[in-house]
Amino acid sequence: MGFSVTFWGVRGTIPCPMASHLGFGGNTSCVEVQAGKQRIIIDAGTGLRMLGRKLLAEGVTSATLLLSHTHLDHISGFPFFAPAYTKGFGLRVISGHLTGSPDIESVMARQMERPLFPVPLRTMGGDLSFLEVPPGHSFKLEGGVRIHTAALNHPDGATGYRIEYQGRSVAYVTDTEHVPDQPDRNILNLVDGVDLLLYDSTYTDEEWVQRIGWGHSTWMEAVRIACAAHVKTLGLFHHDPDHDDATMERIEAAAKAKFPNCFAAREGTTISLD
Repeated sequence: MGFSVTFWGVRGTIPCPMASHLGFGGNTSCVEVQAGKQRIIIDAGTGLRMLGRKLLAEGVTSATLLLSHTHLDHISGFPFFAPAYTKGFGLRVISGHLTGSPDIESVMARQMERPLFPVPLRTMGGDLSFLEVPPGHSFKLEGGVRIHTAALNHPDGATGYRIEYQGRSVAYVTDTEHVPDQPDRNILNLVDGVDLLLYDSTYTDEEWVQRIGWGHSTWMEAVRIACAAHVKTLGLFHHDPDHDDATMERIEAAAKAKFPNCFAAREGTTISLD
């Protein structure tokens, strides 16, 4: 069945439905990983809506949703995920950043309560389950898929993931803020030798200085991490809404000059890891 990564949303913060952003895409974070028969979704940003339509069209009957965290740009697509309303569809939702109360089910339900949303979570007809896995723990999915986790440096917490299947791997590391000249050991351990690293590249180093404490990183830090951790391929991810296509092309070119096996993620593209 193969091992692949498809981008359904690559933006951070807020959707950008403008012509100037169509080349890279305007939906917020949502990535589909197909590992054999397993469908794994990472984050539930606005890109999740179109992914849901595709899964139903393909006759998929189950999926696992890994949440990096629950800021709105990473969960706002969840109320529009058609499979969750479909009887017989099994959806396992996993997060790791919450400690104590509220739990992940309560948080996901809250954004669907009035006056924020007219259709409550309890009306979803799918078979939904919610699970918390503390950062630093590993777990297995059916079909030989193994997932490792790590805590990220982000307001309210966040979790990074590494998915391994048949000797290949992809790591998803967003949202996280770096400390200059102090590489995050949690991240280095998580992504060491990974085949594909998707990393929070929201800002340039120059922009980041004005946004310390916001919980994000830069494409230049992504390159530094990739070099230090012997990453095979680097994908820049979580693009700033102020970065239009022309800006993203310049960033991609600059990153490739320092780390040739690098690209800026584009909505609708698929990367094979076979």
